[in-house]
Formats: sequence, structure tokens, C-alpha cells
Amino acid sequence: MIVCVCHRVSDKEIHHHASEGKSFEDIQIDLGVATQCGRCEDCARDVVERQRHYGARCLENHLYDPPFVGHFFKTKQECFLFS
Repeated sequence: MIVCVCHRVSDKEIHHHASEGKSFEDIQIDLGVATQCGRCEDCARDVVERQRHYGARCLENHLYDPPFVGHFFKTKQECFLFS
């Protein structure tokens, strides 16, 4: 799903950058997400946070396939409710 319409940034791109250990601020610089109108910031931060949470869980449980990679959120609410 496109999270940032202004810069056409998808949840996959944000997730990929976050999985490399980049902070939200680094992702903003790299992708331009949440740097124009700002409406996508909450959803973009949520994608980063979920990846961080999942990444920590993966290390503990030796899991390697995030459940939301490739999942396209249909609504902003689904982005926040997806777990």
C-alpha cells in the first residue's frame, strides 16, 4: 500500500528500510516520507514500530518472515489495527 502519497512511498519500502535498522528520521531523509503534508506520519511510524517489535521477536524466537510483508493495507485504520 502507498503510505505517503506525496512521495509515493509504500509500506514495503518503509519496512525494508526499518529492517536495516534505520530510524524513522533516517527513513524520512532517504524516502521523503512525512516531509511534505505530514498526513502519513502516524501510519509510517506505525510500520516502523511494528517492524522493530517484530524484529525483536524474530531474534528471540528465530523467526524470519514478517507476517505483514507484502500485505497491502486497505485503509489507514487497518494499518493501525494490523497485528
